Amino acid sequence: MTNDRHRWTAALAAAAAVTVLATDATAAHAAAAIRATDATAAHGAASIRATTAGEAPATVSAQVRAEVARGDTTFWLLLRDTPDLSAARRATGKARAGAVYRAATTATARHQAGLRALLSRRGARFSTYWISDTIRVTGGAALLRELAARPEVKAVLPDNPVKLPAPITGTAHAAVQGTEWNVDRVGAPRVWNDSHVRGEGIVVANVDTGVQYDHPALAAGYRGRRADGGYDHDYNWFDPAHVCADPAPCDNVGHGTHTMGTMVGRDTDTATAIGVAPGASWIAAKGCETSSCSVASLLAAGQWIVAPTDRAGNNPRPDLAPDVVNNSWGGSSGFDPWYSDVVRAWTAAGIFPAFSAGNSGPGCGSANTPGSYTATYASGAYDINNAIASFSSRGTGQDGLVKPNIAAPGVDVRSSVPGGGYAVYSGTSMASPHTAATVALLWSAAPALRRDIAATREVLDTAAVDVEDLSCGGTAGDNNVFGQGRLDAAAAVTLALSPSGSLTGTVTAGGTPLAGAVVRVSGPAERSVTTGADGGYRFARLVAGAYRVRVTAFGYDTSETQVDIDNGAAGRLDTDLTASASGVLTGTVTAGAAPAVGATVALTGTPVSVTTDAGGRFRIAAPLGTYQLTVSPVGGCSAPATRALTLTGDATLEIPLDPAADQYGHTCGPAVEPYRAGDTRIELTGDDLTAQVAIPFPFPLYGVEHGVAWVSTNGVIAFDGPAPAFGNTNLPTADQPNDALYPFWDDLYVDAEAGVWTAADADTFVVEWRNVRFFSDPQQRVSISAILHRDGVVTYRYRSPQGVSATGRYATIGLENPSGTDALVYSVDTPGVATDDIGVTIRPPAGRVPAAFHVTTPTRWGQNVYVVGDVPQLGGWDPARGVPLGAAGYPVWSGGVGLPAGTPIEFKYVIRDPDGTVTWEPGANRTALTPPSGRYETTDVFRGQ
Repeated sequence: MTNDRHRWTAALAAAAAVTVLATDATAAHAAAAIRATDATAAHGAASIRATTAGEAPATVSAQVRAEVARGDTTFWLLLRDTPDLSAARRATGKARAGAVYRAATTATARHQAGLRALLSRRGARFSTYWISDTIRVTGGAALLRELAARPEVKAVLPDNPVKLPAPITGTAHAAVQGTEWNVDRVGAPRVWNDSHVRGEGIVVANVDTGVQYDHPALAAGYRGRRADGGYDHDYNWFDPAHVCADPAPCDNVGHGTHTMGTMVGRDTDTATAIGVAPGASWIAAKGCETSSCSVASLLAAGQWIVAPTDRAGNNPRPDLAPDVVNNSWGGSSGFDPWYSDVVRAWTAAGIFPAFSAGNSGPGCGSANTPGSYTATYASGAYDINNAIASFSSRGTGQDGLVKPNIAAPGVDVRSSVPGGGYAVYSGTSMASPHTAATVALLWSAAPALRRDIAATREVLDTAAVDVEDLSCGGTAGDNNVFGQGRLDAAAAVTLALSPSGSLTGTVTAGGTPLAGAVVRVSGPAERSVTTGADGGYRFARLVAGAYRVRVTAFGYDTSETQVDIDNGAAGRLDTDLTASASGVLTGTVTAGAAPAVGATVALTGTPVSVTTDAGGRFRIAAPLGTYQLTVSPVGGCSAPATRALTLTGDATLEIPLDPAADQYGHTCGPAVEPYRAGDTRIELTGDDLTAQVAIPFPFPLYGVEHGVAWVSTNGVIAFDGPAPAFGNTNLPTADQPNDALYPFWDDLYVDAEAGVWTAADADTFVVEWRNVRFFSDPQQRVSISAILHRDGVVTYRYRSPQGVSATGRYATIGLENPSGTDALVYSVDTPGVATDDIGVTIRPPAGRVPAAFHVTTPTRWGQNVYVVGDVPQLGGWDPARGVPLGAAGYPVWSGGVGLPAGTPIEFKYVIRDPDGTVTWEPGANRTALTPPSGRYETTDVFRGQ
């Protein structure tokens, strides 16, 4: 992960993104996304200055900096405050949405007053938003500098679109007794027939590409349809970007009409039900202008869901907010909090937030934002055979929680599309509407559940059909592939209508509230919850009956109690846990002959984790039992270790760590020489720049000798040309830079208080970055010394780090081969690895000599030349793994590699055509004996030419 992506997410987490009410069509049409996953914006965020004591300076995205350098651009101001919605949560019924609206508008008007006045004085185009503190601005570099220096501004972020997941065209399946297979599969017809509800009295909405409001399958359910057959679109339809030519609802993509049909549609031509809750009413907000969705429209739509307005965006009516909102869209995989304030407002208003999990499967950890949020209810997709779809995103989600929450039909789903017809699509976009409509059935059948999102989630979870798939972790009943299982609307409604009660309580230890304890009930239903910071827990809805309550917490004896849940009763069970019998484990971790300082020693699956001291020693107190002990050293010089451990009392354990190495054979260890300063300053200042320097001896890296290098401001020494890249990555990677040393690769800046220096003697060359600052934070600085030796040994030392970034929090430290296929990585984004006391020495393998191959041969355009031989370093006669030669001296092709010293070798040259055809040099194999020391070099001519 790149360095500034961490800073981006941290800024958003502190003041998450906002809902928007666009004030003009031009601004609303602009593509926008405040996303931590945007690769360009995530690099190089810039701090302007610290604004008040104790506050971090505002960060400005590198993309915004680049855009304003070319002229006026549109960007987002992310402010530091978040409206307090706690009062709204105490409201009841429809008043909850109104309370959210009043609290948010009042707070943001106060927080934004100064900025609004400034922008008005400057004549800037801007839009303000009331769910959280964000302002959308169009302006240039001078305005940007002024705004970023304001104390209320947390970050300045770019305007990029969210791509709508494209649905996949599917294959139609036969209907089941007048109902599409997917609607039948979730049990909706049983709800209609047994409970006699189809969603009546409930309003569902979607934030999507729009809806064809007069589609035969949807027209009757549109809330804007009057009794006389006419239409009133105010408060029932919102198009913030004014895409639709007519003020009436439209869908220029087809996605939103399809998802709405799955919620409430009925094919009137064939009398086939395509919707799960055909009795519910619907409204819609066009959050996606096309197949991509601007943040301006997504956030404006999200805001309108809380307080619907007329079609011009005026005269908000929170009392007309929908009950359920479906969101069949999402960003990239992972957790990005940019939409979290919208979801926070929806849930505070009692609006159920249904989301698709994403189409980024089948890999684990592919759940998309915002479906990955804890507060959203995300659906994965399965097919007619109840098999999970390969594209369905898997968890985990935010904070490691299970995602998706549930799985619903999402393959070969037939529903309505614009033009009055029908189409079959696949995607988690098709799955989420089933879940949203099931909530409509639930709230129609059991009005007491309406707006009780926690209890509704419990009902959906409990009623789901368990599917065991542990391929991405979890349990049989709750895993990162199916979530709680397959959606079952009939079971959910039955459960909601069953006699039920609630259970709450507090878990303590010696009278002190105990957070993180797991409370599990088993009986008519099986559920579990985790206690909060106050030790409290709550089961909002349990089917009446007898339950066994089991309370567990690490370090404490398990408690089991029998409780009876009565219909309509609010039960309570408080538990005070007793500390378990324990032992003390002490030990020492070593790496080679030295103590492993700062290594993390942990008991897997428990909260116990300690670090070793200066002597490599650790001490752990834990309950008696069997564990897996893991040791994770600082830096990459030693391999992590695991040990099976049964603790029966006090014990001692010695843990030696095995050395880590790359494929070439480099190893590393604690720095063996002190920091060395440079004595000759090179002309290298500013941002993302390089300077070429001469090395006074041939320096070998991966067996290739170098006499010149390019030093960058960003802590990299490259040997294959200038490498100014500021966005660090893990290694190895084919992306540039390659063939390089990485003493401290981060987004650094050499200002007037800093400099880059060199020093040299017969066997040593030093590059020193002295007192360099971090581009994103001028208050943090570090000095770096890279010491290169004639024998290929390098040492990286650090001095006077100021701030956590200066200790390696966003840096890559190591070295990499020319092709980006092999590397020794000491650390990536690891704080504490670069301090006055900690450095690293990297050594090439013993018994190697650098070898340089030169062969003269003419070639055609697109051909390349390799050397292949009988030793692993030459590919073991596999031309696909041979050593590539360069054509800088054409027709002489040259390249290098390290070879075993004093070893007989055989080799040949080959020519590879663009289509992969390989032409071997004719004749007998070439033979040689590498020298015991020094270097080996050839000057050959390709035979047969």
